[in-house]
Amino acid sequence: MNRKIRVLASKPGLDGHDRGIKVICRGLRDAGMEVIYTGLRQTPQQIASAALEEDVDVVAMSILSGAHDVLLPRVADLLKERRMEHVLLIAGGIIPEEDIDPLKQKGIREIFGPGTTIKEIKDYIITALAES
Repeated sequence: MNRKIRVLASKPGLDGHDRGIKVICRGLRDAGMEVIYTGLRQTPQQIASAALEEDVDVVAMSILSGAHDVLLPRVADLLKERRMEHVLLIAGGIIPEEDIDPLKQKGIREIFGPGTTIKEIKDYIITALAES
């Protein structure tokens, strides 16, 4: 890539806990990526629209509310509708193990749980974008 990786970070739904996503934003920024944080309580439509407007390479969502099985696939669907399948869609938060494979089948490329390091997320993004 000849430019900085552009990451849209968001908190879908009614989840108001944003400390983790802010740490991720800072870590990815410090790793040389350009990070746009949409803020709390974003709808899937707002996230997909922002991804299109900002011409991002990655959409990173953090969710702790338990609505991951509805909100995350909706974002994936909206990105597909906007012909943005090339955008790397990742998520993190408290997501039960049994929900991970169904989410991946719906377009979430990777899910990072508690304890994941910034380096692991950064390395995954760089590798996944290089492979696409």
